[in-house]
This record gives sequence, structure tokens and C-alpha cells, in this order.
Amino acid sequence: MTGPAAPRGVPGSTPRTRRTRFSELALETLIRILGFSTIGFVGLIFLFLLREGLPVFFEVPPGSLFSTHWYPTFGIFGTLPLILGSILVTVIAIAIALPLGVAAAVFVREVAPRWAREILKPIIEVLAGIPSVVLGFFGVTFVAPLVREVLGAPTGLTAFSGALILAYMALPTIISVAEDALDSVPKAYRDAGLAMGATKWQTIWRVVVPAARSGILTAVMLGMGRAIGETMAVMMVTGNAAVMPRSLASILEPVRTMTATIAAEMGEVARGSTHYHALFGIGIILFVLTFLINLAAASAIFQKRRKGGLR
Repeated sequence: MTGPAAPRGVPGSTPRTRRTRFSELALETLIRILGFSTIGFVGLIFLFLLREGLPVFFEVPPGSLFSTHWYPTFGIFGTLPLILGSILVTVIAIAIALPLGVAAAVFVREVAPRWAREILKPIIEVLAGIPSVVLGFFGVTFVAPLVREVLGAPTGLTAFSGALILAYMALPTIISVAEDALDSVPKAYRDAGLAMGATKWQTIWRVVVPAARSGILTAVMLGMGRAIGETMAVMMVTGNAAVMPRSLASILEPVRTMTATIAAEMGEVARGSTHYHALFGIGIILFVLTFLINLAAASAIFQKRRKGGLR
């Protein structure tokens, strides 16, 4: 006599089941390897920067390394004008892109009808794919002359011109991420605001936008990372003059960013020279600044979620 047959539909230890489990295990292992490899690649890049850039901190005195003049031909490697130039252009770009990006995200998600939303979202994503060199040509031929004629600047290749181009480049990122953050706000929040007697705009600005604040902050940080790391468009539009920005009038003067300096001078420098190590030292400074920006954004988001959880 044989034992009772296994119930129909209950999987047993068949070859097909074993193959399925093996496939799932292999896929899970592959995902873990890929996840850890991304962290490993970032670590290797940072180690490479340290290997090539740390010698400059021993070859050049700290006072000279962070001085106000950058003349590599004469052995002067003051990085302060480059750091402040990058910060100036990035801050102006984010100040322009933030209100426009959030307003556009609110319009796409909360105001525009569904048919218009289906058209606008692909267009916004396509804008992010325009090559930076094309935007640089646009800035040189259109934005720079406009800035010179309208604002009366001696030259159109200024920090403000570069900030306008960077603001345009950061807008698609800010709009897309902020729109996703607004979309993740539960519909019950909107219904509750309207039920309390608030108008649609009051519900948007006092309920929906504050509820999506952490996602909007992430969008701003991603846009800032795009702006501070941009090279070609900035190198073409900002004038590439390593001058200290000392006042608000520096907005309408040429500046030079860290990324533009690396791109412009790395191809002509002798490998192993102090100038070579100084350029990698600028890369280390840029890496640290970007890391601090991301760390600040992650900390703010964590604190926001923690307070929300405690409530």
C-alpha cells in the first residue's frame, strides 16, 4: 500500500521548484553584489583622489593653498577664488530654480488636467537630456549678450549668466522629484483640508506642500548636486577668470569654478607635478563639499521623519 498522495497545488521538492529557488537565490546574490559594488566604486574613486591629491597638502603650505590667487604658472595655488566662485554660481542657480521648480511641480501635479500632465511630464524629462555643451553654446550666443545689454555688465560672461544656465539644467531634476513627492501625499490630506473649509490653493500651500517637504528638500539637493558638478556649460559661460567674489557686484563679473578649472587645465599639466596634484586636490575639495551637501539633506530628512514618527 502506498501512503496518501500529496494535496494538489502544494509544491513539493520537484526539479522545477529547486530551479526556481536557485534562480531566486542567484538573483538575490546578484542584487547584493551590485548594491555593494556601487559603494565600492565610490570608495575607489575617493581613494584615487586621495592618492593623487593629498601630496599637494604637503607640497604647498595651507596658507598658500587657500589664498586668494590662482596662478599655477608662477607656483601660486590659491583655491579660495575657485571654491567661492562655485558656491556663488550654485547658490544663485538654486535661488532661481527652487521657486520655479516647486511652482512647476505643483502645477503639473495639482492644477493641470490629466491630459496636460501626460504631455508635460515627458517634455520635462526630455529637457534633462539636452547636452551641456549645447546649453553652453546657447548661453554664449543668447544669454551672455542679453545679460550685457539688459544689466549693463562689461561682459556677458559672468557668474549670473552661468547661474541662469545652471538653473535651467537643475529645473528638470527639481520638477520631477518634487512632483513625485507631491504625488506621494495621501489624498486624504487634500480631502481633509477641503472639508475644513480651505480653498484649493490653501490646501495646496498649507497642507500638501508641507507634507511633501522632505521630498522637495531632496529635489533641491539633487538639483544643487547637478549644478555644482556641471563643467562644460559653466566653463563656456562664466568667463573663466579666477577672481575673488568680494561683493554682490561680483554676480555681474567673470568667475571660475572648480570643475571648469580641472577641465581646462588637466590636459596641459605635467603628470606628478605640483600643479597636477593641486587639480586633484580641488577634486577632493569638490568631493567633500558634495558629500556634505548630501549629508545635510539626509540629516534633515531623517530629522523630519523622526519627528513625524514621534508625533
